[in-house]
Amino acid sequence: MNERKPLLFRIFGWIWRAAVVIYRTTIILGVAGFLLMLWFAFHGGAPVAVKDHVALVIDPDGELVDQENPTGRELLEKFRHGMPSQTSVRDMVEAIDDAAKDPRIAAAVLKLDDMSAAGMPQLEEIAAAVARFRKAGKKVYAFGTSFDQTQYLLASSAGEISLDPIGQIILTGFGVYTNYFKDALDKLGVTVNIFRVGEFKSAVEPFERNNMSPEARAANEAWLGDLWNRYNADVAAARKLQGAPADAYVAGFAEGLQKNRGDAAAYAKSADLVDAIETLAEFRKRVGAVVGMDEDTGSFRQIAYDDYLRAAHYARGRQPSSKIALVTVEGDIVDGEGGPGEAGGDSVSDLIDSARRDEDVAALVLRVNSPGGSVTAAEKIRRAVEAVQEDGTPVVVSMSSLAASGGYWISMGADEIWAHNTTITGSIGIFGLWPTFEKPLDKLGIHTDGVGTTPLAGAMRIDRPMSPELQQLMQSSVDFGYRQFIAGVAKGRDLAPDRVEEIARGRVWSGEAALKLGLVDRIGGLDDAVASAADMAELKPAEYRVDEMRPDRTWMQEVLEGLTSDSHAQSRILAEVRALHLPAVDEALSLSTELRRFNDPRGLYALCPCNPVAARARY
Repeated sequence: MNERKPLLFRIFGWIWRAAVVIYRTTIILGVAGFLLMLWFAFHGGAPVAVKDHVALVIDPDGELVDQENPTGRELLEKFRHGMPSQTSVRDMVEAIDDAAKDPRIAAAVLKLDDMSAAGMPQLEEIAAAVARFRKAGKKVYAFGTSFDQTQYLLASSAGEISLDPIGQIILTGFGVYTNYFKDALDKLGVTVNIFRVGEFKSAVEPFERNNMSPEARAANEAWLGDLWNRYNADVAAARKLQGAPADAYVAGFAEGLQKNRGDAAAYAKSADLVDAIETLAEFRKRVGAVVGMDEDTGSFRQIAYDDYLRAAHYARGRQPSSKIALVTVEGDIVDGEGGPGEAGGDSVSDLIDSARRDEDVAALVLRVNSPGGSVTAAEKIRRAVEAVQEDGTPVVVSMSSLAASGGYWISMGADEIWAHNTTITGSIGIFGLWPTFEKPLDKLGIHTDGVGTTPLAGAMRIDRPMSPELQQLMQSSVDFGYRQFIAGVAKGRDLAPDRVEEIARGRVWSGEAALKLGLVDRIGGLDDAVASAADMAELKPAEYRVDEMRPDRTWMQEVLEGLTSDSHAQSRILAEVRALHLPAVDEALSLSTELRRFNDPRGLYALCPCNPVAARARY
């Protein structure tokens, strides 16, 4: 009995150890499988095969951007079965241009229902690629359940536009409307100390007024008018129409609906904005008559543009060693590293410095889509650009939808600046903003008192009113920053300082106007800027490749960043709170959202409130 007991223990020990091994193996295999799934999610998996005689489907999701946010957010959305919130303009252009030369691609289809927002310059770059595709002798079709103003501008570049029988085209024109917080701040007792230079510098107006100033109104009407005139001209050229078709459509909408007994699709066709009114099934059959039908899907033979782009990248051979470095500045310019949708002064300047130290980089293209922000961060980026030039490497700026204020600050010293006619730029001005909360704290019975060795000791506390000494210091800093801005523009654009002063003062200009004023050098898109940079570096098209530079992140950092910066979830929560219709809560939420972007350590900003998202109106 005593001899058998150790044997039983040994048998049970073997069984237990085997169970532990199986358990650990299962855990390891599970983790490995999860990591493999993550890898495929980040890298898109293996490229699909491109069949002969198919249509390239261009179906952007969410907002068009010049550089997408970190992949972690994309992965989070995939797990939620949601649509990606952003689509890269460069990816779409590259796919269309590759397909134009590919005999396997017989046609292209624009499916724009899920595209939510874009700037006119971004739409123009894609439309230019569509025009090159059509010039190669290939047809382009567009279909929409409905088209908003943004979607329709891109759809108009197609040879044929189809609209669902229950659909409509919604054109409203451009407008800028801003929340103003003066009354709310007065009710809350918040004191916002404002320091600025330039009567057109309207970024601070929401904190000191209840309405738009005459100066801001005049400037906004000018650049909005430039953009709307260009919209009309682009639609007229694409649809071969006379006059201003968008204006005529908006003006005749009520009467047109009445004539067509409320049928908005019929009115759009009568205005020659669409070619056919048909269901998606009918549209698929019509395109199928050109490229053939796919029996498995019941639709026309097709390949999605992102799948096609992966296949094209996979098929490419060895790339040239010489590079044109592409660094994108997307979103508010903030101090530090910056988060998703922001351009951190440290992270962007580090990328530029990496390009400077790369012996294979022959030129740098800075793609700017930013309203500006922190002066400290913008100056870090400008200095990094200057260091590249001092090493003898040419720098070309390509302005996207918005390159104003701090976005212009980082651009002003470039060897050449390219913009679109519809780029919003300029806004050369500086302001300082410093809120204090001593009055609401006083109402709560919270008081601040103490002693200091100098008049500035404790002067920057937000629970104390700003002292006269600090106010003078801040205004002097703003004046100095403005003089730096003027001097930098004068030197970089080879203009007299007096001339820069005349066209600065915080005023916003369209790219078309900026060209006439000498603030930009050429009109054109990103491809034009890259070609110009290559020419400066004495490189022929076959001798270089474009290297899009991004901050280094591990896959775990990307996942965690996506999980901790879910703007969609935040937006939903804010929407639910606002749905309660509590004015005080709504004002506080709007104010807190507006103040989040201000993180400059000196409290100095070059920021333009001219975001084209607002300019496109609410559809």
